[in-house]
Amino acid sequence: MCNLYRLKNSNEEVAQLFDAKVGEVGNAGRGEVHPGYPDIVLVNGALRSMVWGFPFKSRDSKPGSKPKPVNNARSDKLDSFMWRFSFQERRCLIPVSAFAEAEGEKGAKTRTWFSLPGQEVFAVAGIWRDTPEWGPAYTMIMTEACIHVADVHDRMPVILKRQDWRDWLDGPPDAANLLCRPYPDLMVCDRTTDSWVRRSATAAG
Repeated sequence: MCNLYRLKNSNEEVAQLFDAKVGEVGNAGRGEVHPGYPDIVLVNGALRSMVWGFPFKSRDSKPGSKPKPVNNARSDKLDSFMWRFSFQERRCLIPVSAFAEAEGEKGAKTRTWFSLPGQEVFAVAGIWRDTPEWGPAYTMIMTEACIHVADVHDRMPVILKRQDWRDWLDGPPDAANLLCRPYPDLMVCDRTTDSWVRRSATAAG
């Protein structure tokens, strides 16, 4: 599952690429994004800052404990209670320059990045909702891995081609569901020696 991505371009550049307005973005945008941290998504024709991950607390959580961000939603589980209404009513586009998967032995995992050739920014399928804990929050839709990702992880984000953006945002659920498929075209795989565990900034909550 995807627990790290990055966005290199400025909010203004992303807005131009997505033919959108720059809305309430705050300090979000440009850099590495981790679960529980804010970044920008496209909703209703504007870029908007939201926290990556729906807040969730299990039944056996200790009193006073903070919720954890559920930042991935499986495409074959979108009819579950946690995702159903957001999928039906509140879909968004997540601007991404590259996403990473952890690769290697436990305790020594490194970052392997995946991007699209010739595209500075591409769109990943997302859903969102307002939350009492963190305000607006989004999650990333995951599907089976394509051939370029499969030897690193068995799942990958749903990457949407430009001609499919409108169907994802505004189409009926059955049409949007058809878009949840492995990316069919060429991808770039960049294996690095960078340690997987490396964080900064301030998480939600």
